[in-house]
Amino acid sequence: MFKLLAIASLVSMTGCASVTGEKLQPVSVQTIQDNKEVAGVACTLMNDAGKWFVTTPGSVTIHKSTGDLAIDCSKDANTAGHETVVSKSNGAVWGNILIGGGIGYIIDRNTGAGFDYPNSITVVLRKIGDIVGLATPTQNQPSVIK
Repeated sequence: MFKLLAIASLVSMTGCASVTGEKLQPVSVQTIQDNKEVAGVACTLMNDAGKWFVTTPGSVTIHKSTGDLAIDCSKDANTAGHETVVSKSNGAVWGNILIGGGIGYIIDRNTGAGFDYPNSITVVLRKIGDIVGLATPTQNQPSVIK
């Protein structure tokens, strides 16, 4: 009886990421332009759980979520960058599916504890015209047939 109780206790603790995992995650952000690191760039990170600010290179602790994490960085009025990273399930969430079924998975999905973002994110900075895709317009002149 004691062995059965011990096994049941272990199974219940390993299956739920919301018990064993964290709802917060530190992420580091760096910015590059023309293949060189650029320091002192203001970045905003945002997902459906909140909004955070960091100056690059730097780290910030964010709330995990199943939604994408959008990172917007701005060096000056003419230079900016945007990156979106996807939240991926971590190992603890699979324990819920295999052992505990759906209830623990639903909790982990709602709290974000069973999901992670990349620990390091690099945002590429570009000139504003390059981001929008603006180019100098050319005038098309019709050809004259003689």
